[in-house]
Amino acid sequence: MGSKPQRKVEAGMVSAEYAVGTVATTSIAGVLIWLAQQDWFKELFAALFKVLFQSFLG
Repeated sequence: MGSKPQRKVEAGMVSAEYAVGTVATTSIAGVLIWLAQQDWFKELFAALFKVLFQSFLG
């Protein structure tokens, strides 16, 4: 009698997905590091926190 075909279970990432995920992660990290070194970003970040703290602390 015929046996049922087994389903292939794919769990996790395969090599190509790991490569794409690694490239994407390092690219995002690189952009964040570059942004953190920019004066305008530091000023924007400081102003944002200042507004947030003033609104919470009154």
